[in-house]
This record gives sequence, structure tokens and C-alpha cells, in this order.
Amino acid sequence: MLTKILSRGGPAAGYLIIRYLKAVTLLAATPISLILGWIIPGATAGLVKLANSERYRAAKYLGVPQAEPLPAALPRLPGDVATLFRDKSFKRSLRCLLMPVVMIPELLVAVIAIMGVPSAVLGMLLWWLAPGNFSLMGFDVNSWFEALTLGPLQVGTSLWFLGRVAPALARGHAKATLKLLAPSQDQLETARLSQRVEELTKSRAGAVDSHGAELRRIERDLHDGTQAQLVSLAMRIGIAKQTMAEDPEKAAKLLDDARDGAEQAMTELRGVLRTMYPPILADRGLVGAVSALAARCPLPVQLRIGELGEVPAAVEAAAYFVVAESLTNITKHSAAGHVDVQLERRGHELYLSVMDDGIGGARISEQSDLLGRGSGLHGMLHRVQAIDGHMELQSPIGGPTTVEVILPCG
Repeated sequence: MLTKILSRGGPAAGYLIIRYLKAVTLLAATPISLILGWIIPGATAGLVKLANSERYRAAKYLGVPQAEPLPAALPRLPGDVATLFRDKSFKRSLRCLLMPVVMIPELLVAVIAIMGVPSAVLGMLLWWLAPGNFSLMGFDVNSWFEALTLGPLQVGTSLWFLGRVAPALARGHAKATLKLLAPSQDQLETARLSQRVEELTKSRAGAVDSHGAELRRIERDLHDGTQAQLVSLAMRIGIAKQTMAEDPEKAAKLLDDARDGAEQAMTELRGVLRTMYPPILADRGLVGAVSALAARCPLPVQLRIGELGEVPAAVEAAAYFVVAESLTNITKHSAAGHVDVQLERRGHELYLSVMDDGIGGARISEQSDLLGRGSGLHGMLHRVQAIDGHMELQSPIGGPTTVEVILPCG
């Protein structure tokens, strides 16, 4: 019984005392805040943070899921009163000023709950040292009869406050905090839209950078490979034309070399085109293309492919390149012995997972590390974000490494 009272009343009394201390601090800061708050943006932003802190503590005390916080205070310049009064989060957080109104009753309940039993025991045992100077239940103690009568009564009252009153008051305070400081639906929707716009802005910037890097790579591959082959081919054909009449055998040999050069140029050109949109996707679909990648991988790959349904071409290409880049990274850097690839449709999304049992430690970085790792994962992330997808990397030291990708199909 006593253990149950302590387990319920201890946290409740602690919650009420902490609320009292915050209320005292808020009360002391209120005059200065009223004078300078409209000038100093940080003062009003701090009030919003206090409101969110109170909501967090209230939800934690009640054992309920963490509630949606108030959106951050609107950015404003010193003295910008118009923005201040348009700030719904600030106006909602003003309800924190009600805390000092209830701080005295809450402190009284907490003190009675915590200090009632110790003070009763001391009063019953030590009253005779200074009769009339010890009090129990608010009465001065002058005899053993009063000590042994009022002492147990105070102990029972204190335990009742600790087990019943303090928890009820703390729950009421916490529920009122969650309700009074809750953001409106308009605020939540605006905050979600703002966050979405920010995510799309970042993904768009990443997509633009990735697209620019891809164009530069294609241009470099065409310039250094295919273009050089075509220039060499033109020169050989020109020389063969000039020597055709004087030395037919030499001209024929030059034409044979030109034919070999043309075939090599076509091979390199197909390689460049394959990096843009792999023809195997059009020929065999995503399932066949991923199966071909797994078959070409030097490591054993376990494929688990579910029903995919209709998948947009851009999503197919992104998923293919993620698998291709992942298998390449695993082969080069992971020292893995086995790879597991999972591909399935989950509602309006395509889920892709590539896991290996290698050494781990992979990180997403714009620049490669000393082992040449990181930049490929960064390119994968940009490719996924470009079509509004989500990619998550888990790679603790020692492994395993898991790349999970979710791509929208609707």
C-alpha cells in the first residue's frame, strides 16, 4: 500500500514543484518581458519554447504520445509589433502566464504531501524539548496526548494528499496544459505545408545539382570516349580514301581498323546511353533488370521480389540505379559475403532494401573518403529525392549495412 502511494505521489509532487519553480521564474521575468519583449524577438520566441517544454513534460507525465509542438515563433525584426500580433504561436503561448495563478495551491499540496509525514514524526518525538513550539495539524503540541493524537492524524492526512490529491492535481494540471497550449489545426496544417515546401526546395536543389553533374559526366564521357573514337574513325577513312588508288591493301587495312573503331565507338555510346536509361528496363522490366544485376554481381545475392504492379519509368530507373550503385559499393568496399535485395509494392509506394553483411561504416558524403566511399551514396540520395522519394542508410561499424528506399508510384 505504501509503495503504491509513493509510486503515484512522488512523481506527482515532483511535477508540481517543478511547475512552481517555473512559474516563479516566469512571474519574475514577466515585467521585463512586457517592457522589452516587443523589442527583443528572442524574448517572445522563448515564451513559445517554454510552452512547448510544458507540453512535452505534461505528455511525459501522463504517459501519452508526445503531442504536436507549437510551430516556432515567426521571425521578426526588433520592434516589429505587427508580426508579433500575427504570430499565432506567440498568442497561444501567452496562456503560460496563467501558471503563476495556480502555483501557490499546487505548492501547498506538494509540500503537505512530501513534508507532512517527516514533520509529524519529528513533532511526536521531539515536542517535549520545547513544548508549544512544535505544531501538528496546525495546533501547538503541549502534551503526549496531543502528540499521539494529532501526529497520526497528520501522517494519514499527508499520505492522503500524497496518494490522492497530488496525483489528481498533477493530472489536472498536465491535461489543462496539453489542452490550453495545443496548436490549432490551421497552425499544424501550415507548419506541415511549410516543412513540406522546405523539403521540396532541398530536394529540388539536390535534383538540379545531380542533373548538372550527370550532364557534365555524359559530356565528359562523350568527349573523352565516343568523340575521340569518331575523330580517329574520320581520319582513318580520310587516309584510306587518299591511298585507295596507290595502295589498295593499305587502304583496306585502314578501313578494317575504321570498322573496328566504329564498333568500339558504338559500344562506348551504348554504355553512355545505358547510364541515362538502361535499355534492359524497356526490354525486361524492373524485375528482369534487377535480376540481371544480381546475376552479374560477384557476390551471392538473394532476391526477394514481390508483386510490383505498374511502376512509372522514372521510379523504375531510380530503383535500378540504386540497386546497381549499391551492389557496386558492396563489391568494392564492404568485404561482404552475402547480399539481400528486397523489392516490393506497398500501397502507392515502391519499397527497396539492399542489405549486406560487410564491415559497415558507410556514410553519405559529397566527397569520397580515403577508401573512396560516400560520394556514390550521395548521388543515390539525390536521385531518390529528385522524384520525391526517401532514402535511409543504416551502417554501424562492423555491419550490417542496410539501404532502404521508398519511392512514390502514385
